[in-house]
Amino acid sequence: MALQLGMPSQPQLAFLRHPRLLPNVAALPLARCFSTTSLCLDWLAPKFMEKSKSPKGRPKMRTGGSSRGTTVLWGDYGIRMKDHDRRVSAAQLKIGEEAIRRRLRGMNYQLFTRVCANIGVYTSGNEMRMGKGKGKFDYWAARVPVSTIVFELKGDLHEKVAREAFRLAGHKLPGLWEFVKKGEPPVVGVTKLGNGVTLESLKRPRRAIPLNAQSSPPPPPSTFPDVPPAQ
Repeated sequence: MALQLGMPSQPQLAFLRHPRLLPNVAALPLARCFSTTSLCLDWLAPKFMEKSKSPKGRPKMRTGGSSRGTTVLWGDYGIRMKDHDRRVSAAQLKIGEEAIRRRLRGMNYQLFTRVCANIGVYTSGNEMRMGKGKGKFDYWAARVPVSTIVFELKGDLHEKVAREAFRLAGHKLPGLWEFVKKGEPPVVGVTKLGNGVTLESLKRPRRAIPLNAQSSPPPPPSTFPDVPPAQ
């Protein structure tokens, strides 16, 4: 007789929970003894492969005054991309995380990740002729826009210790990074709000628009001779 692992069927549950047959088993909690699924999702790879291959694409440049993902939400300190958007691989993110945890070893802290490597990167071999397809899967990556928080820290940490940990992680990640504290103003594109710079001032037109278009001076006369209309 083969041993079957997994959830029992409904008739089997009714048999096990019958009070006359097995009164002691009825009080036991129902739990799975074997499972092949992971307990939690991994932020360095999605749970399932892509149904269609992802295009190369570009990170989102939010327009219209959006400042989403530019401030510290859950922690006390964060690291933010400074120069420009780029595609960061899952291996680079993992190395940055390991650099932070290695520096904070033995301390009471909690690390939050704000990005997810869910974009597949496909490459083809060298000297491959054109028209042979997109290529095979290579690695997972994340599209990180400019001024986006990637890691956050919370716990019994001094600011200098968190700054040093993020400095080490910034050397492992591509691009330029800056240290951010909770409560700092958000960023719209590459412009930081504050010190007189507001979202309304950024949306305001640079040139003054005349209130009455008729009072504006007429355009200069044309230098071309008058051409009779075509008949």
